[in-house]
Amino acid sequence: MAGVGSACLLVGLLTAVYAAAISVYGAVSGHRGAVVSGRRAMYCVAGLALTATVILQAAFLRSDFSFKLVAEGSSTDTPDFYKFTAMWATQDGSLLLWALLMSLFASAVLYTTRRSLRDIAPWATAVLASIAGFFLLLMVGWENPFETLAVAPIEGAGLNPLLRHPAMMIHPPMLYTGYVGFAVPFAFAIGALIVRQTGADWIRATRRFALIAWTFLGTGIMLGALWSYNELGWGGYWAWDPVENASLMPWLIGTAFIHSIMVQEKRGMLKIWNVSLIVATFALSLLGTFLVRSGILDSIHAFGASTVGRQLLVAIAIVLIGSTALIVSRLDDLRSKAKLDTLLSREAFFLANNLVLVALCVVVFWGTFFPLISEALSGEEASVGPPWFNRVTTPLALALVALAAIGPAVPWRRAGRALLLRSFRLPAAVAAVTFGALIAFTDAADSITSLIMFVLIALVLAVVVQELWRGARARRTIAKVAWPRALGQLIGRNRRRYGGYIVHAGIALLFLGVAASSAFQIQRDVRLSPGESFEVGGYEITYQRPTAEIGRDSANTGAPITLGAVLTASRGGETHTLRPSRNFYPSRSGGAGPIGRFFEGEATSEVDVRWGLRRDLWTAIRPDVAELEPAIREADRRFADSGQDVQAVVVAALVERYRTNPPPANFRAIESPLVSWIWIGGIIVVLGALIAVWPAPESRLRRVTSIYAAKLGKELSRA
Repeated sequence: MAGVGSACLLVGLLTAVYAAAISVYGAVSGHRGAVVSGRRAMYCVAGLALTATVILQAAFLRSDFSFKLVAEGSSTDTPDFYKFTAMWATQDGSLLLWALLMSLFASAVLYTTRRSLRDIAPWATAVLASIAGFFLLLMVGWENPFETLAVAPIEGAGLNPLLRHPAMMIHPPMLYTGYVGFAVPFAFAIGALIVRQTGADWIRATRRFALIAWTFLGTGIMLGALWSYNELGWGGYWAWDPVENASLMPWLIGTAFIHSIMVQEKRGMLKIWNVSLIVATFALSLLGTFLVRSGILDSIHAFGASTVGRQLLVAIAIVLIGSTALIVSRLDDLRSKAKLDTLLSREAFFLANNLVLVALCVVVFWGTFFPLISEALSGEEASVGPPWFNRVTTPLALALVALAAIGPAVPWRRAGRALLLRSFRLPAAVAAVTFGALIAFTDAADSITSLIMFVLIALVLAVVVQELWRGARARRTIAKVAWPRALGQLIGRNRRRYGGYIVHAGIALLFLGVAASSAFQIQRDVRLSPGESFEVGGYEITYQRPTAEIGRDSANTGAPITLGAVLTASRGGETHTLRPSRNFYPSRSGGAGPIGRFFEGEATSEVDVRWGLRRDLWTAIRPDVAELEPAIREADRRFADSGQDVQAVVVAALVERYRTNPPPANFRAIESPLVSWIWIGGIIVVLGALIAVWPAPESRLRRVTSIYAAKLGKELSRA
């Protein structure tokens, strides 16, 4: 089957080349048959990529170690869920996922636009086919996921233990879906520039795809943060790692794009902004893919150096240089006749929003690539850490939240003083009360930036609630329905607007969790024996007893050994039980002995968190197995030639020895105020985005009506 998979990639590459070439021919010559052929060729590319993916996934699920990729990324003892998701945990497999998603997105948008944008669509088809063909070329020429081994090993290397977490295995396809999804508006923007149709038609055709991409990318970032919080054992959710930053940058610019296109649709303005933003978003998406594979920056998330880093860099350069040249050549077509009437208008605040988001992206870019920049300028490599990022991005984040509060309440074109007073009287009062309550009843004044953020968050939520209440009140008056139904009808009839308001509320709650947990987190690192206690925040934590398990990993990651602890945490008369642990995976290298390899391989933290709306209590353990080393070395010497059953008994005896005579263990406990609101806010953001993406009943009715009108017109013309 490996040969069939390779053939699918090669035929897919040739088909993508054909789709690009025939689409360009159809666009230049006006031959509609050629355009249709190009579109259908993209459907074929999607089918071939899907077939190749199914073949590779089947190889993973049946542990076919004749596939080099399966031997390197899976094993017989890897749980089935992780076997299924191991494909995108590998370099070659993730490229196949990129090509599959690209071809599926391209097929979807070309199908939905098959009767519209007749001049733009062929050029967009050529761009989409070129992108899909590029990733197929990377696999055919350098990173073939169907490469086979002359002699299949009995056992595979297994999936990296750090990746054996549900959030992490869902996180990559979410990110890739976001990256790939932004290729759709990019391709149509290029098509619109080529044919000089720079109105809002290409935006209307691809806006929903941009929102889907933005939602998936944001969800992927949130899942990565959740994985970091639960799996890495350091207690944080964002470390300003280069690969983390690489996913954040296109999300920031994509956010600016989604806001900016509303101005073009409403006022015909910001055309240059919009094409520039979508080009930058897609280029940054490719940059994220490059950073994971190039090895130029150290990251726990990166695959390391590969053979396709240089090719990705060339692709980024082509996108940037070619797009910039095209934009410059179309400046006359992109200039808008409409101008800003006043700075007190929604379009002005959207423009300010663009500037802040771009500034945030520039700051993140500078900090991420500072090691390379400093080496190029001074010959010495230097880097900036989380304190620098936090210090520089905080003012911009405050400005962003302020704009999210003010922008939705300001009308288009011009806002009168009376309207502004009416719009902000209640939200300003809520913000003032929040400020007074924080000063009087909390320690928020200890962090001025957090205090300002909390007040701005209250302003955002008040504006959103006021807009929803006003709209629902009007709807209730007109339709004579109850409040819940009025609110549902209001959102259903203008899903894009009110879905956006819900997104703003979710972002505000997310920033609430970030601000509180960053400024007021309390952490303790201690070394305890059973029976000893320590305090963190308002909790008294006691190490009750150790735990030691063989083959009973509660997280179902396939770890053979799990060492942990039972802790009790008491606060305010309530006592909770926590069970942090650490999984030990056998070493695959030949240096360790048959017994020692079970203790000398990779180990991962399985933290235990007491979740709460007000605070989280986060605990992790690092068992000290050093005292077992003399016994392990003796066991390696005595049982080196024994069978696996005997060796398993010896390992079990060593684990039991740890449980009955435990050495002191190292613990980390963290009290994080309001950190759960990061995930709650993220869920609300996704909900709002889904509301905004979902077609309203009126738009579906208009679409059906237009289709029937077109058919009627065709029949009348024939008559």
